[in-house]
Amino acid sequence: MEPVAEPTVNHDALLADAMKTVRVEDGAAVSVAVLDLDSGASAVYGDGGFDTASIVKVDILAALLLQAQDAGRELTAAERSYAVDMIEYSDNTAASALWRTIGRAEGLDSANGRLGLTDTAGGNDMYWGLTQTTAADQLALLRQVFGAADSELNADSRAYLTGLMGQVAADQRWGVSAVADGSSWALKNGWLPRTATGLWDINSIGRVTADGNGYLVAVLSDGNSTKQQGVALVEAATRAAVSVFTAGRASPAPGAMTPAAS
Repeated sequence: MEPVAEPTVNHDALLADAMKTVRVEDGAAVSVAVLDLDSGASAVYGDGGFDTASIVKVDILAALLLQAQDAGRELTAAERSYAVDMIEYSDNTAASALWRTIGRAEGLDSANGRLGLTDTAGGNDMYWGLTQTTAADQLALLRQVFGAADSELNADSRAYLTGLMGQVAADQRWGVSAVADGSSWALKNGWLPRTATGLWDINSIGRVTADGNGYLVAVLSDGNSTKQQGVALVEAATRAAVSVFTAGRASPAPGAMTPAAS
């Protein structure tokens, strides 16, 4: 008897179906990418480019750590201080200091070439937050940060960066953490009101544990009327993405956190 082939699961199609339940305001856009760390399966919804806002701070620190590895050195005390402020508190002054240290857009793009980000372009020399990226690229970055077998970041660099992402300030614990079991998350969020339109870019990337399983999730959005609307969109998209892999299991505790104004 011929062996029965296992059915092929189209996770992208399942995610597209799940996203039909997510309310998106007129004029807004959202893209999401998710990786099931247990099975290695992934799914992506949307391939458009988005402003990073402050999620690029993870990329900036990854670039700095990669440069330090290449030079065979540890981060300086000043660099570590800036890194804590940049990731845990989303401090923009600290981010600007490290943006200059890595060589601005040129330095970021060079690091991203090694980290496997193919559709990310560093912002202008003065403002890192206008770096353009895709959800798929942010998932590639998360794989590097959270320990892909072929990660360019060594174990110490990964542990340092993920440790900071697990200690973000209380008022920034929203976004992909909406599906997390208790405190099982490590994340970086980004929010940016666009001066010309008054509309908001709202993004969230990180690792979460939901229903006992680990996931990497990246959600990007723009055109949101308010920060609160954007946070709600990002969290709904996160739930939809994780549901692709948790369908048929017990539903995870919601654990959504209310965003504070910043």
